Amino acid sequence: MILIIDDDSSIRTSLSFLLKRAGYQVTAVPGPKEALQAVRSEAFELILMDMNFTLSTTGEEGLVLLRQVKIFQPHVPVILMTAWGSIQLAVKGMQTGAFDFVTKPWDNRALLKIVKTALELNAPPAEIGKARFDKIIGRSKALQEVLGLVERIAPTNAPVLIMGESGTGKELIAEAIHTNSPRSAAPFVKVNLGGVSQSLFESEMFGHKKGAFTDAYTDRTGRFEMADHGTIFLDEIGELDLSCQVKLLRVLQDQTFEVLGDSRPRKVDVRVVSATNRNLAQMVAGHTFREDLFYRINLITIHLPALRERREDIPLLVNHFILRQVEANGLQPVEVEAEAMEFLQRLPYSGNIRELKNLVERTLLVSGHRVLRAADFEANYHPTQAPEILAVAASGLTLEEMERQTIVQALRQHDGNVSQAALQLGLSRASLYRRMEKYGIEG
Repeated sequence: MILIIDDDSSIRTSLSFLLKRAGYQVTAVPGPKEALQAVRSEAFELILMDMNFTLSTTGEEGLVLLRQVKIFQPHVPVILMTAWGSIQLAVKGMQTGAFDFVTKPWDNRALLKIVKTALELNAPPAEIGKARFDKIIGRSKALQEVLGLVERIAPTNAPVLIMGESGTGKELIAEAIHTNSPRSAAPFVKVNLGGVSQSLFESEMFGHKKGAFTDAYTDRTGRFEMADHGTIFLDEIGELDLSCQVKLLRVLQDQTFEVLGDSRPRKVDVRVVSATNRNLAQMVAGHTFREDLFYRINLITIHLPALRERREDIPLLVNHFILRQVEANGLQPVEVEAEAMEFLQRLPYSGNIRELKNLVERTLLVSGHRVLRAADFEANYHPTQAPEILAVAASGLTLEEMERQTIVQALRQHDGNVSQAALQLGLSRASLYRRMEKYGIEG
């Protein structure tokens, strides 16, 4: 049963008709008094509520009612209805516990999509274990928790924000969400927003007509239109400047956009999955990322663990990368010594899986050995230099002097613990001891 709360009888009537035609049971009431009576006496699956019930337009009545409703039915999703100019008010509502918001006048298809998503996410868990994760390697608890969440939310239309360090596999998780969704037969369109300039944003995302601007010699289909009925993956969304964030928010809000050079609005049906390695909450606080866009894209947030948080998966990943290179280059089978695998499991991996992949493939191709040893990997390991090391380099020291100071600094940071210092530097303990002896550094 869905509860509608709105003081406008025409809105109650049109919403009731729309939802009943879609197969839902509906109860509609005009204001807070009737709404509280309803939530006290009957259980609802979803609540659609307006933010204003008198001549006031502050929305405080709606926020108060939302808090009261949540007391009686805390787990029922609430969708707020507000005017486009009151989106900040809707953001306050989501901070108070609302599930989502729609703007008036609403688009029927977009509204039904939000309703369906809210009901699906609030439904009892379905049978687990049928999802496909063919491209994702690992059995660690941290990764399995992520995949369990992916399996749960993939069948819905909920917008998803994937957060994690660079190289953790955010694109693979986005693709897994699409693959295990009802949209899997439709396109999965990837957009690296960090590589889209402000001047080309609208053309890239929404398309353009021939002659819309200088150099627009032919029509171009935008990424949103390409993803129609499928999934659009907005990678590096934290790199988007504020002016482009406004344009993106509008299409995410009502799934409507305009092609450059064509004033006719176009509808699109897409699921949005975003990713970033930036802290968007901090960016919102610093006014470099819009709060309303933040709430629009992160209905579901997935945090990907760094590789150092799932070291037990490293042998599986290493063997996978080796097998793929062997098959691609027609090589003889290659093995990794146990000591070499232990060395790989100790490295810090600031670049995560991408760094491990590059190290394994580089070592395999450069060494030419059938059995890879720790020394092979050590010779090809080039850790990312920390800012302190770069500062030393800028001071005019020789490479040996830089290396000596870096080792001394690492040992100081770890109170002389050679194992921890070696881990930070990406060296084996034996290699670090050799360098300490070379430079006359005492442990």
